[in-house]
Amino acid sequence: MPVNCSEVQDTIILVNQIIDETGSTRADLIPILQRISNECGHISNSAINEIARRTNLQPSQIFAVATFYRMLMTKPHGRHIVQFCESAPCHVAGGRELFQALKDVLQIEPDQTSPDNRWTFLTTSCLGVCGIGPVVLVDTDTYGNVTPDQLTSILSHYE
Repeated sequence: MPVNCSEVQDTIILVNQIIDETGSTRADLIPILQRISNECGHISNSAINEIARRTNLQPSQIFAVATFYRMLMTKPHGRHIVQFCESAPCHVAGGRELFQALKDVLQIEPDQTSPDNRWTFLTTSCLGVCGIGPVVLVDTDTYGNVTPDQLTSILSHYE
């Protein structure tokens, strides 16, 4: 469960603890960002600014890395993250219908979080499992060969 990082001072304390444990070089940036994203639920502007201060990197450089990787969150998200692969192999294997079904079942559009904060819906270019498309990733669980009629059952496992 993410740490409550809503207070800037708490975020700064956590960032410094992580950097003290991880290191403060450019090579340490991704592990630092992963821990902050995992422990806070997302990487806030105050976290980026403190990382910049401690690593001598520009905030824009840190933000570029944080937004490049889909696994890093730069804004708050729901309890469960649903990722839909929109690559060509998934698309031709029924992905278009599955995509519409996901929007209908979750009742949100990609890059949105449900009003009850249960779901965040993201699209991704590839999940690396093209042989079992169409693919949906819920948190860290991969579901392959998914059909629209399976969605309700799959999602029912996540409170």
